[in-house]
Amino acid sequence: MNTKKIMSGLMVALMVMVFAVTVQAGEKKGLMMATTTSTDNTGLLDYLIPHFERETGIALKWTSTGTGKALKLGQNCDVDVLLVHAPPAEKSYIKKGYGKNRREVMYNDFVIIGPKADPAGVKGKNISDALVAVKSKAALFMSRGDDSGTNKKEKLLWKNAGITPPDKENWYVQTGQGMLATITVAQEKNGYTMTDRGTYIKYQDQQSGNAPLTVLVEGDDILLNQYSVLTLDPTNCPNAKYDLALAFSDWMASESAQKKIGEFRLLGQKLFIPNAK
Repeated sequence: MNTKKIMSGLMVALMVMVFAVTVQAGEKKGLMMATTTSTDNTGLLDYLIPHFERETGIALKWTSTGTGKALKLGQNCDVDVLLVHAPPAEKSYIKKGYGKNRREVMYNDFVIIGPKADPAGVKGKNISDALVAVKSKAALFMSRGDDSGTNKKEKLLWKNAGITPPDKENWYVQTGQGMLATITVAQEKNGYTMTDRGTYIKYQDQQSGNAPLTVLVEGDDILLNQYSVLTLDPTNCPNAKYDLALAFSDWMASESAQKKIGEFRLLGQKLFIPNAK
């Protein structure tokens, strides 16, 4: 029995219950969201949501986890809306009748980071050649291993490089943790990992701009990291607050929110690029 998973599920259920009671007591419209760790760890939601609440009168709370788990929370009707970043999984989710609408709202990109000494010699290589080099040198690589959007993309990249996604190899470490925690493990072990750029900038900021791990592989088109708001299908989740979820989706795509997303910076760098249509 996986105690960590049980405790995580209990915590989400407790958050939903407490939020429901709080909203009822205050007679304020409330919305519960499941989102990926990157939108939370970077501070983006702490920055955006107060504006959303003031402009709409809707109270929004969220739980951050890997995209795979966030989608499951929506499937089980434990939340009202999703903000995630795994397009193939999201599109499949809608086809299966769990999601109703999917709206692209912003993006950044994935990068491979590692020690400046770069023992596998990946710097400047395209992503496929870089992963081949990591495998051939058996260089330490930290994976989230948590079915997050980042983990889903990483598995796809191994396959595109002609490599069966690693699992039990000694050089491949699956942390089962969020992105910032996984970067910390990579730093401690002097290894490589893949991260979204927004979380890397947050890590840089925590290191006062002098991070031990540096960006070594970037720029390939396949490394695009798209974030979208998904509303739940009322047929599957009749008690989910579809109208409020749609209001959040509309707000994230609004000129006001898109401008705020573009203005959110650390160390003078944009963490996310608005791209709502």
